[in-house]
Amino acid sequence: MAESNCANCNFRAKYDTAPTSFLGRLWHWHAGWCPGWRQYMESLNNEERNDIAKRYHMKKFISVDTSAS
Repeated sequence: MAESNCANCNFRAKYDTAPTSFLGRLWHWHAGWCPGWRQYMESLNNEERNDIAKRYHMKKFISVDTSAS
């Protein structure tokens, strides 16, 4: 399988510049179920994944660190 381009996605950049635009909202909807986005997010370390998940309001990708108990 080809490597993900999610980090440099032009579609994602539309969301970054105008999140309430049609294309911005379409990207956010798409990222919610896209298997490529899920694979990209799972390839990141916890800190990067949490930062991106918070930026894009994607609660399912925010991981809770239970080792600090």
